[in-house]
Amino acid sequence: MTEATLPACAKCGCEYTYEEGNLYICPECSCEWSKFGAPEDEEEVIKDAYGTVLKDGDTITVIKDLKVKGSSSVVKVGMKIKNIRLVSGDHDIDCKIPGIGSMGLKSEFVKKV
Repeated sequence: MTEATLPACAKCGCEYTYEEGNLYICPECSCEWSKFGAPEDEEEVIKDAYGTVLKDGDTITVIKDLKVKGSSSVVKVGMKIKNIRLVSGDHDIDCKIPGIGSMGLKSEFVKKV
């Protein structure tokens, strides 16, 4: 194949891909995929404040007092939260906090138990 007929990167759309052996490589996002198939979607890994990988259903502990927007409530340090659900977005943990209700948390403020 010539440069004009190489496929664009499926991840970032870069048109400057190149061949190396049986792989196409994108110089912008470093995505690699086989000439025989499209690049596989990489699963997003969410880690707590200490680098431990989190999964759906885990139990976590809050490591910093967190003010609840629009309320005078505070999620206190050491509060244990069970059965979390991971989501994509700015707040990557959905959970139910006892006494407060459903809430989104950032993984940088929690520790896996």
